[in-house]
Amino acid sequence: MKYDVAVIGGGPAGYTAAEKAGAAGLSTILFEKNSLGGVCLNEGCIPTKTLLYSAKVLDTIRGASKYAVGAENASFDLPKIIARKNKVVKKLVAGIRMKMAERGVVTISGEAVIEGRTDDGSLAISCGGEAYRAARLIICAGSETFVPPIPGLSGAGYWTSREALQAKELPASLAVIGGGVIGMEFASFYNSLGAEVHVIEMLDEILPGMDRGLAAMLRVVYARRGVRFYTGCKVTAASEATVVMEKGGDVITIHAEKILLGAGRRPVTRGLGLETLGIEPTRGGVKTDEYMQTTAPNVYACGDITGFSMLAHTAVAEAETAVRHILTGKAAAGMSYKAIPGVVYTNPEIACAGATEEQLLAEGTACKVREIPMTFSGRFVAENEMGNGVCKLILSEDETLLGAHLLGNPSSELIVIAGMAIENGLKAGELSSFIFPHPTVGEILKEAAG
Repeated sequence: MKYDVAVIGGGPAGYTAAEKAGAAGLSTILFEKNSLGGVCLNEGCIPTKTLLYSAKVLDTIRGASKYAVGAENASFDLPKIIARKNKVVKKLVAGIRMKMAERGVVTISGEAVIEGRTDDGSLAISCGGEAYRAARLIICAGSETFVPPIPGLSGAGYWTSREALQAKELPASLAVIGGGVIGMEFASFYNSLGAEVHVIEMLDEILPGMDRGLAAMLRVVYARRGVRFYTGCKVTAASEATVVMEKGGDVITIHAEKILLGAGRRPVTRGLGLETLGIEPTRGGVKTDEYMQTTAPNVYACGDITGFSMLAHTAVAEAETAVRHILTGKAAAGMSYKAIPGVVYTNPEIACAGATEEQLLAEGTACKVREIPMTFSGRFVAENEMGNGVCKLILSEDETLLGAHLLGNPSSELIVIAGMAIENGLKAGELSSFIFPHPTVGEILKEAAG
């Protein structure tokens, strides 16, 4: 049982790597200990967005009168929302399984462990009592929920995203520990359904790493909807239905029916057998070069296990980079992190690509900012009654686009335009020279760039 390529982990990085390798004619084996699709498809990206879309529909119906449409007594059925989410996930997992079969990929259900190298230099892997060998290995073991060392938390019956995505009863109140992407998306969902939501963030603003101004605007939007924010607060204790925190020497106690951990994720490295190959660690994960090679020959790592850009679309791009390098060597293009889009699927959405103003100022890099309201777009005004938003472009002194930050729907669909411009080093004038269809919200980028 020797293969050209072995892949450990069937999430976005793993199934992409297996598909690309199989399509190129390489004999490929894929190991997945849980479900194909990984955290993204089963406990993250897809299920959360399915729930958030139901919440968005509910919000739209409740606000129908703003558009001169009568729609009273809007209601929801949480068990049916969860059932629909499960149906979506099941359909997409089946699609991945079919794609693996079409590409000739052998899929093994079980926990794979690296055993080292054989005498001929092959990589030895064991799974379910069977031994396998491969000429090359791509490790895509993913990440797990980070559980902060908070006294009393272990006995508090807390939720991770897994439990929050399966809940069929709406909690009266929810304390979300962590105001990052995960925390804010769940806060958005449960706020729309009517739960009392508290968001606790240790830093002085929610959504660390995103544009501070836009993050503050989003926080104000949700504060007006009833979400209570506690920024600059460190959680010091937790128990069932109680969270205790400190801020500037003051002790704050809040009570909530459920506690949800939204403090982020960390790479899964334990139990893989990485030590048998002497793979160098970094950032809690695995060190790689621009081709996603680890410090061990013929061993690659992609996705969350690198501990760098823990996003599904980054994982896909890294997997494509690794397989390209396997097929063509140094002639392949390396991985670029210059303009990885980031999106928070709240309502309204917030999205970014490239550098933030704060980042450039901290680096001492001179930059110019162009910021205009989303209401400069006629389509946005037509579809977002009483809604606000911002389009913010960060330019170098010669007006090369360095960063783009959007608040307002549908930012998630627009940010790729700015990301392509940043990746290709376009100047503002070049971006504004493109013809955008009218009326579209995307015209806001042309307007800001011009």
